[in-house]
Amino acid sequence: MSEIASAAEGKRKPIRVWVDGCFDLMHYGHANALRQAKAMGDYLVVGVHSDEEIERNKGPAVMREDERYAAVAACKWVDLVVPDAPYITSIEVMDKYKCDFCVHGDDITTAADGTDCYREVKEAGRYRECKRTQGVSTTELVGRMLLMTRDHHKRSAGGNALASVSNEDLTTFSGDSSMQTPVTKVSHFLPTSRRIVQFSEGREPKPTDKVVYVDGTFDLFHLGHIEFLKRARALGDYLLVGVHDDQVVNAIKGVNYPLMNLHERVLSVLACRYVDEVIIGAPYSVTEDVLSKVYKVDIVAHGNTSTFPDLDGKDPYELPKKKGLYIELENPSANITTADIIQRIIEHRQRFEERQARKREKATLEAEAERLLRGS
Repeated sequence: MSEIASAAEGKRKPIRVWVDGCFDLMHYGHANALRQAKAMGDYLVVGVHSDEEIERNKGPAVMREDERYAAVAACKWVDLVVPDAPYITSIEVMDKYKCDFCVHGDDITTAADGTDCYREVKEAGRYRECKRTQGVSTTELVGRMLLMTRDHHKRSAGGNALASVSNEDLTTFSGDSSMQTPVTKVSHFLPTSRRIVQFSEGREPKPTDKVVYVDGTFDLFHLGHIEFLKRARALGDYLLVGVHDDQVVNAIKGVNYPLMNLHERVLSVLACRYVDEVIIGAPYSVTEDVLSKVYKVDIVAHGNTSTFPDLDGKDPYELPKKKGLYIELENPSANITTADIIQRIIEHRQRFEERQARKREKATLEAEAERLLRGS
């Protein structure tokens, strides 16, 4: 029976799915939408709007279009990126890329004139919805930068942001969606341990694989991070990434860093196609445990940028340097940092605050419209 079904499935026409959006400050909410869309078909085509289209319809984007195209292309569920996609989704564009239907989150998206961006595909019966990820949005992230608070850092009694999540759930990392993993709440709005399972590949390194280890904050996951991870992955066969804890990062970098909490940053890293595995809350200094307890690490890579010393004043890469495992990577010429992104917000603070106000007003109107529809 299974052999017949398998043969029939082999002849089935691949389902091509269309998703479009701004993907500004690409975060795990975007990645989760793309993951859900890919699960509805076989091949995922993602249209990304240009800076001009976004400016016209919703205000200024934080990231430039070339940065947003690259960020979407680095997401492991994306098969093809279509630059300069129209803001209002059309059947014509979907047909051009042979897409069977369009997927969007369960929230309302309108153009500058109030038009439903998905009216045409809805009327054609080629529209599907996925669940919007609560607790994160580009608007909310911009708000964190404008407010400069630390409310997004999640502390537990033990000081570990993920202490309430069971080790079994966090270390299983299976890509099998049929797994009945218990859902462990990290906070009232954060993703659950199941989300980490959904984002993970579950692939172990082979005995012959060369394992590369890198670590960092990976805050506001951006093109600079992506290019670094791509280069690090090219050094070996398996890329292990350590993501530092909120309290460690804040103690070393100060102010309101990190802007995204540990769980959010871990999911952003896991969504990157160059990453195989993540150590959650990795120590700031590379230890013997990091080099041998998870997997046997062959290379420790770091960019050729200045590094903050650990709280004890020591070089965090002292051990791998002594062992001859340390390699320094050249940063890409068009490198961007988290500080650069924050500087963009500061320089254009008034424009972004006006955008935030428009978004709040729009959200209020949409909520009222939805309430009236339900009442009718």
